[in-house]
Amino acid sequence: MDLLGIHHLTAVSAQIRENKRFYTQTLGLRLVKRSVNQDDVSAYHLFYADAKGTPGTDLTFFDWPVPRERRGTRSITRTHLRVAGLEALQWWAQHFRETGVTANEIGERDGRLMLDFEDGEGQRLTLIDDGGVGAAFPWEPSPVPASYQIRGLGPIMLSVPALHPTDTILQRVMNMRPVREYAHPEHAGDTVHVYEMGPGGVHAELHVAVQPHLPVVQPGSGGVHHVAFRTPTFEEYDGWADHLNRLSVPNSGKVDRYWFRSLYFREPNGILFEIASDGPGFAVDEDEATLGEKVVLAPFLEPRREAIVANLKPID
Repeated sequence: MDLLGIHHLTAVSAQIRENKRFYTQTLGLRLVKRSVNQDDVSAYHLFYADAKGTPGTDLTFFDWPVPRERRGTRSITRTHLRVAGLEALQWWAQHFRETGVTANEIGERDGRLMLDFEDGEGQRLTLIDDGGVGAAFPWEPSPVPASYQIRGLGPIMLSVPALHPTDTILQRVMNMRPVREYAHPEHAGDTVHVYEMGPGGVHAELHVAVQPHLPVVQPGSGGVHHVAFRTPTFEEYDGWADHLNRLSVPNSGKVDRYWFRSLYFREPNGILFEIASDGPGFAVDEDEATLGEKVVLAPFLEPRREAIVANLKPID
């Protein structure tokens, strides 16, 4: 069994109204699912993605009123978002200047053109040139021109104090392949180790920075909660559940999130990983034309709809 790439990444926001404005208006993503955290229904769970909510394109946020993350190791530190070509990156650099977004200049790293930036809570993000490879589904009402829109998730970067324990999980449990290394862009002397999964490519990489000198992260807003990896079918999803149990990897067991099925486990530094099925998808309970326009709950939460919705703050 091979994982196909990144399925989604879930981060934390303490300013969910401003978060929605930034990701839909400034970044031009589509809000494809407006729901709640199924384990904490007091919090929104917002999913931003391409026009269809394609697996591998969604960046999601939990709405938790918590202090800002204190950055450190044993954490997910940077999320890459794919765009097509230098012209797109140049458009974004100008767009960030005009909208006051904190951003660096376009540069090259790991052989690819990139543009680092942050949202208003310090979430570390990077636009990366994917060469326009693969299908893309631009969202027509987006304020960003179709040819420059974010196409999906790219590499996810972790920080760990030592490579070996994480390497063991990635190779022996998750069937990832180490393919190359490069110097960390912000911390001289630190090395980033690149692993690929499935077919490889920009959408199917995990970048692991070894940083023993950093303090341990204190989670909070502006930080990342977990990263999820794609498995294509329910049959393979079931196979991954059996595989984790055979290897005695502590895990959540099978969890049905309704729009996809999930398995959760932690790598040795405590970073939360998820294996998620591609289906059934976000259109299982909404028309694709109106995704994200109203609060949608998984069926087991529907009997509590009135109380759950009454407790949510307005975000439009």
